[in-house]
Amino acid sequence: MAPPVTERGLKSVVWQKIKATVFDDCKKEGEWKIMLLDEFTTKLLASCCKMTDLLAEGITVVENIYRNREPVRQMKALYFISPTSKSVECFLRDFASKSENKYKAAYIYFTDFCPDSLFNKIKTSCSKSIRRCKEINISFIPLESQVYTLDVPDAFYYCYSPDPSNANGKDAVMEAMAEQIVTVCATLDENPGVRYKSKPLDNASKLAQLVEKKLENYYKIDEKSLIKGKTHSQLIIIDRGFDPVSTVLHELTFQAMAYDLLPIENDTYKYKTDGKEKEAVLEEDDDLWVRIRHRHIAVVLEEIPKLMKEISSTKKATEGKTSLSALAQLMKKMPHFRKQITKQVVHLNLAEDCMSKFKPNIEKLCKSEQDLALGTDAEGQKVKDSMRVLLPVLLNKNHDNYDKIRAILLYIFSINGTTEENLDRLIQNVKIENESDMIRNWSYLGVPIVPPSQQGKPLRKDRSTEETFQLSRWTPFIKDILEDAIDNRLDSKEWPYCSQCPAVWNGSGAVSARQKPRANYLEDRKNGSKLIVFVIGGITYSEMRCAYEVSQAHKSCEVIIGSTHILTPRKLLDDIKMLNKPKDKVSLIKDE
Repeated sequence: MAPPVTERGLKSVVWQKIKATVFDDCKKEGEWKIMLLDEFTTKLLASCCKMTDLLAEGITVVENIYRNREPVRQMKALYFISPTSKSVECFLRDFASKSENKYKAAYIYFTDFCPDSLFNKIKTSCSKSIRRCKEINISFIPLESQVYTLDVPDAFYYCYSPDPSNANGKDAVMEAMAEQIVTVCATLDENPGVRYKSKPLDNASKLAQLVEKKLENYYKIDEKSLIKGKTHSQLIIIDRGFDPVSTVLHELTFQAMAYDLLPIENDTYKYKTDGKEKEAVLEEDDDLWVRIRHRHIAVVLEEIPKLMKEISSTKKATEGKTSLSALAQLMKKMPHFRKQITKQVVHLNLAEDCMSKFKPNIEKLCKSEQDLALGTDAEGQKVKDSMRVLLPVLLNKNHDNYDKIRAILLYIFSINGTTEENLDRLIQNVKIENESDMIRNWSYLGVPIVPPSQQGKPLRKDRSTEETFQLSRWTPFIKDILEDAIDNRLDSKEWPYCSQCPAVWNGSGAVSARQKPRANYLEDRKNGSKLIVFVIGGITYSEMRCAYEVSQAHKSCEVIIGSTHILTPRKLLDDIKMLNKPKDKVSLIKDE
């Protein structure tokens, strides 16, 4: 029997649903199948299971549907694919005619709703070879136990580019995102009250209306054919411009810092130890990573060597006894020790790599960034002149252009927009004329750049009593929003509902006629209401951390946070630079 998939929230829920709706649905004792995946479903399965789990479900080989493959006519094939024309065309090629069929029969499972046009193509071409054809409604990637992504980074361009010729593309992207968000809710078995941030752009409002409509349709025709009333959960949809500061600030908690400063691709960290090149995947199967990823780098650097000492002293204590039973114990524990030490070596390397980038340049930069972001210094004194904080950063030859642009942006955000003349002077002084769109294009996200905004900046929660490190005083905006949503303090004008607000969250005792009245609304919280958040245009690692921190502090409500994709500061600035370029110069949208 394969080891169970790690019991990690959303990942576990998704795997259990795939197991029940796909594998249990087509399982036959003693029968092996070949599994075909496309790009999206490969990522989806990789995020929630291992090859050993698939073997336990009777899968002998996993193949890429896009590649040319040898026929295996004595075996049945399980197709787990997205309902796109590209994936369906590949399937149809496998069953072009009876004599040319690649497999004995096909079981098809679509991640999401399959359009009639594609379904009819399958029906007319090869219906005799098909044993099953179902939609399972999981069209998102469970990235972590409380984080999901729709895996559509191109949506950023379509949602925020000012080019009017993108209107059709944007509508299609909005529709597709709404469908995907509904599958998140369905997988969690929730029909949440949908609300959104009303200003300054209307993307959140449009997407929220679409999601509300699709939720209504989904729960009218779900598998049980029962109309499901609103559950005691909220879904909050927000435009990326709600907190520009957290996207460009240097974060010093371990995960956010590592992904910002080091070239980590697909969660794979490459490092050298004993002169050898090695790589490690930063994932939730690694308990140590889960334990330390949200801690400040200073704490991590103290903690890992302590753990290494503990392990070696336990090992020495066992080694000191030369009796046969002690040796037998040691032999049993050796793989465990080796595994633990390997993990610690990885994280120590990771922490030291972060510090090697931090010490020469980033440390000085962080003080200036924090002062600009908060408008106060480490002693709590108001910053009287933001320009005096910014200039030393711009004059420092050791900072690269990205870091200087990040500092200029923090300066502009701190004063809520600046004059054209001032911005021109900054751009010329730093000689970043070619990169100036990384600054100017923020206005397309509804962030004041030029001219200064007449509206006041939103008020922040007073966190002056909370213990923080001097270089990590900033708290992402999302934390205020999550706490206010759970405590029912979000302003309903600023955060309107698309639908009737679930009684649990509106503070009144009013309950929909479909729901049984409950003793009190705090009881509902205890029964595990969920707060689902979706940010259009990417979330940062520090915002992901806030979801865990708030869930930890409010045990009765679990926060699930997601977005189109995950951001790092450099990647975001590159994407912002491209917003006013024609879309043929930008990677085109995924196949519809």
